[in-house]
Amino acid sequence: MRFWAALLTFALFALTIAGAEETSFYKVKAPSLNGKPVKAVLTFSDDHKAIEVRPAKGEVTTIPYAEISKVSYEYTQELTVVMGESKDHWLKIDYTDQSMPKTFVVQMDKHEYIRILDALKAHTGIDAEIVGNADKRGHTR
Repeated sequence: MRFWAALLTFALFALTIAGAEETSFYKVKAPSLNGKPVKAVLTFSDDHKAIEVRPAKGEVTTIPYAEISKVSYEYTQELTVVMGESKDHWLKIDYTDQSMPKTFVVQMDKHEYIRILDALKAHTGIDAEIVGNADKRGHTR
């Protein structure tokens, strides 16, 4: 009987800790210091109350939820000579850092962008404004 009581107590404790959730996405690209896109991890951290972007090379960018003024989503499609057709999903985050307006842009994977937009709403309460050709993206939930 004591075993089950201890197990139940541990389970409730674990659920309490799990309340501060982190949701991470590993198929995004963020600009490096020289402006070229590099692989990155995008994390919505309720523990830190911030969006964190960790590029493979470079420094972490932390955007507090409270400092976000606007988020927009855009789907672009263009033809290039070298790569053929390029279809990209972009997340643009406008925020303030030490009273200075800033913008951070993340390129999202075509298989994850819907989940990223859902996580944005779930963690920050912000719906991304849809701009450009987003209605022609050809992907549905």
